[in-house]
Amino acid sequence: MSELVVIAFDNEEKAEEIRDRLVNLQRSHIVALADAVVATKRSNGSIRLSQLVSPATSGAISGGFWGLLIGALFLAPHIGLLVGAASGGLAGALTDVGVDDDFMREVADVLQPGSAALFVLIQKMTEDKLLDELKGVGGKVLRTSLDHTKEEQLREALAGALRQEAAQPA
Repeated sequence: MSELVVIAFDNEEKAEEIRDRLVNLQRSHIVALADAVVATKRSNGSIRLSQLVSPATSGAISGGFWGLLIGALFLAPHIGLLVGAASGGLAGALTDVGVDDDFMREVADVLQPGSAALFVLIQKMTEDKLLDELKGVGGKVLRTSLDHTKEEQLREALAGALRQEAAQPA
């Protein structure tokens, strides 16, 4: 089961920095991300979503490949490529994977102009190592699907006060 974590930051750069850190931790198998989106509230009040992966782009690439392959079989690779890329892009644009865009806009609407929120959908994680990596980065937890204990540990880690729960000798 995936866990949703939403953390607010003072600016977009900090949210992007933490997202990049999480992507690097994914390469180390400390965390597996299903989605990681930075939502920024602009000075005019509009919300901009910065997706890690664009479904329309990946759909166009995939559709283009399959269209080229099928087009080559019928001796029309250029037409197959165009039709495949267009249909794949359209299908990708209509597909919403990860965190719901409307939900992200709704939550980000409470932000101050110029600030940002990082929406992370975590498939699995090594909790203690992830908390160590996030220790002291700042940010305010807006929402999570974590249980109360894990949510409090996340808040403490972001604040830089990671609780040590090692057994103490009697």
